[in-house]
Parts: sequence; C-alpha cells; structure tokens
Amino acid sequence: MSDKKIAKQVLDVIGGKENIENYTHCATRLRIVLKNNELVDKKATDDIPELKGYFYSTGQHQFVFGTGRVNDIYQAFESEIEENQSNNTNESENTPSVKESAYRHMNPAQRVVRVLADILVPLIPVLVTTGLLMGIRGLLTELGFTLSDDWMALFTVLTDTAFAFLPVFITFSAVKKFGGSPILGIAVGLMLVAPQLPNAYAVASGEANPLTLMGIHVFGYQGTIFPAIIAGWLIAWLERQFRRFVPSVIDLIVTPFLTITLTLAIILFVLGPIIQIAESAVIGFIIHMINAPFGIGYIIFGALQQLLVVTGLHHSLSIIEISMLDDLGLNLLNPLMTVSMAGQFGAAISAALLMKDKVKRTNMISSAIPTLFGITEPLLFGVNMRSIRVLISGVIGGAVGGLVTYLFQLTASGMGITFLPGLLLYTSQISTLGKYIAVIIIAFVISFIAVRLQAKKIRQEMA
Repeated sequence: MSDKKIAKQVLDVIGGKENIENYTHCATRLRIVLKNNELVDKKATDDIPELKGYFYSTGQHQFVFGTGRVNDIYQAFESEIEENQSNNTNESENTPSVKESAYRHMNPAQRVVRVLADILVPLIPVLVTTGLLMGIRGLLTELGFTLSDDWMALFTVLTDTAFAFLPVFITFSAVKKFGGSPILGIAVGLMLVAPQLPNAYAVASGEANPLTLMGIHVFGYQGTIFPAIIAGWLIAWLERQFRRFVPSVIDLIVTPFLTITLTLAIILFVLGPIIQIAESAVIGFIIHMINAPFGIGYIIFGALQQLLVVTGLHHSLSIIEISMLDDLGLNLLNPLMTVSMAGQFGAAISAALLMKDKVKRTNMISSAIPTLFGITEPLLFGVNMRSIRVLISGVIGGAVGGLVTYLFQLTASGMGITFLPGLLLYTSQISTLGKYIAVIIIAFVISFIAVRLQAKKIRQEMA
C-alpha cells in the first residue's frame, strides 16, 4: 500500500486531522499528541498496513513503523495534514513543541518523572565513566595496590571530579530545562561546592565542622541532587520575575546579581536547615528501625536505601556506620545497602533487556554497570527513575534481600565499599562470603522477575 493511504488510515484511527494537537517522529515511531484521546479507535490500529505496533505513552500515541520506513510515512502524514490547510504563520509560531504538548497530557506523577529524566539523563555519560573509574580505584585499593602520591592525585582527578561537582552539572541542566540562563546555573552550582564550605561528606563523618552563620549550620552540597534541582528551578523562575520590571539598560548587571544572590541565600539558609532536620530525622528513624522485631527494619532499609541516594540524604548513613563499628565492631548497614543496590540493578538490567532498540538497550546496560562497583547514580538517573514500575521493582528486590539479610544475621567488618568491592569485608569465613553473595543474587533475581511481570507496560513507558 502507498504511504499516502497508510497516512490516511492513521488519520482515521486517531479521529481525523482536526483532533491533532502536535506530531513528530523518532527513529522508529510516528508520535502524535491528540486533543481528545477518546476518539482513538485502538482496535482499528490492527488494520493499518506495515504497522509493527501501537501504544500510548508519555502523552503521545506512538505508531511503530520501523527504522527508515517511518520517515516516508511521516512525510506522507505531514502532506495529508497540510493539504487544504491555509498557511498561517502566526499559528505555526504559537504552536507548542511536541514535548510541551505531551507534558499537558501526562498525569502529575508522569510529569515529575519526565522532568527528572530531562534534567538527569544528559549527565549519564559523565557519571558512567567516572563511576567505573571510581569503582576500579576502590577495588584496587582494597586489594592492596599502592600508587605514589603523584599518581594517586592524578587518579583522583579522574575519579572524583564529576561526583564532587555533581551539583554544578545538575543546576546547569535544570536551569536549561526550566528556561533560564544555564551559565547562572553553573555559577550557583560551583558556589554550592566551593572549597570554602566544609565538605558534606567530611561533615557527615565527623571529620569537619560546618560553618555557623546566624545560628545556622552551613556546609557544601557535594553529591546532592534535589537541592541542585531546586536551585536550578529558582534561578530560572527568579530570572523571569526580575526581567519583568528591571530596565533593559541595567538588566545585564541587576538580574544576574539578584538571581544568584537570592538563590544561594535560599539554598544555604532556608533549604539547608530543612535538610539538616531531615537528616537528623533519618538517622533517628534508621537507628530505631533496625532494632524493630521480625526483621521489619531490615526489610524497609533494604527497600528504600537507594531512594535516600536520590534525595541526597545518604550522607547521614556514614555516621550510623561509624557508630556501629565503634560500639559493636560490626556494620549492619553495609549488606543492606548492597541488597538495595542489587535490587535496583536487577530491575535496570531486566528493563534494558526488554528494549528492542539496540542503542537504547546498550546505553541502559552501560548506565547500570557502575552499580557493580557501588556507584548507583547513573543507574538511578538513566534507567530506573524513568519508570516508576522499574523503580518499585527494585524496591521489592531490595526488600526481599533485606529480609534474607536479617535471616542470615549478615554483617560487615568495615565500611566504605559495597557490591563487588564489598566482598573484601566478608572474607573472614567462607560461609559469611557465601551469604553475602546469596543476598545479592536473591535481590537481583526478585527485582528482575518483578520487571518481567510488567514487561509490556514498562516497554511502553520507557520507549
């Protein structure tokens, strides 16, 4: 059948050209945003020649025609839309992008997930590379390899820079997403991790004291995610507000000055105390939770620990680990952190294997690999947070792994390394090492299966 006839059938299925709000295409699919989704005749999609599949996801009706073929059909579809339609330049100028149209057709949860993905996914290549290097360094160090101070300094530049300056990348990407000036995001991001501020990790471990200004503890935001996203949104919003009344003659000076100053003040003196209260609450909750009967605390911690990484509150866990090692000589949290990682890892790998697009599958697996070395940010940002079903599947795997960890009464002899490098903390006995490997496998398999049970919907969500 000709491309024109196929295009006409697609139009009939979606309720005609009058029902179209926007449309575009990717490498394999024709993507259409409609004004009224109820007009779609889903059963009739089976009768469209050469159509390899149809689904609705992220506010878009997606017709799969395959690589190359979709280009021809898109051209025919566009010709049908424009036929007998008057040329109206104002209309075309005011028409929103396909992405903007799709956002309006998403529910609130889908919008949040999509916004986070738009901000975080561009960072994945840097985080994957750095995560692998960091994991390799940790493994070599634990195996007893030594480097001179000069070589270690150079290696540290390769491994620590991206994560140390993570808020810089995030504020840049967030400001760009929310429509502000990205260069202002870079400036504020650098200020959040400036060397004059005590390092967040050092403060959490007790190695450094925070600054005290107006009775408020102030320190750096190394490794944080949500504060950087909030800073990016603030920059874009404040910049728009100031530009409404600041005269253009002084806009170049006044708007950036006010935007940067107010954003930094809000993050350090308003959001900062809120985060500190949250961290104290997290510490207290975890300490009481771990002692809950029947392994309930282990289950909850194994399920949710990786969500702390997303919020940036995972810094506080080192305080608990140090206390446990001092008081008990054992670390209860280390195996639970690992099973939480293993759960998310199993979900990510399972989701990646569902993808038919080889490039997308490879990218997802690449994002997941640093998890083997205890670095999960690429996996969370690049894969699991793009689908609530995948993320929850990882939570389920972590919960089951937490329960088994409780039943095994598994503990670590140290801290600072997890997953594969963490094997070195369980070598005191063969049985202990076997239990550690077993809980990883169990968490991985459970989450892997949980994703498979939702394969069709997950494949559509992540398409």
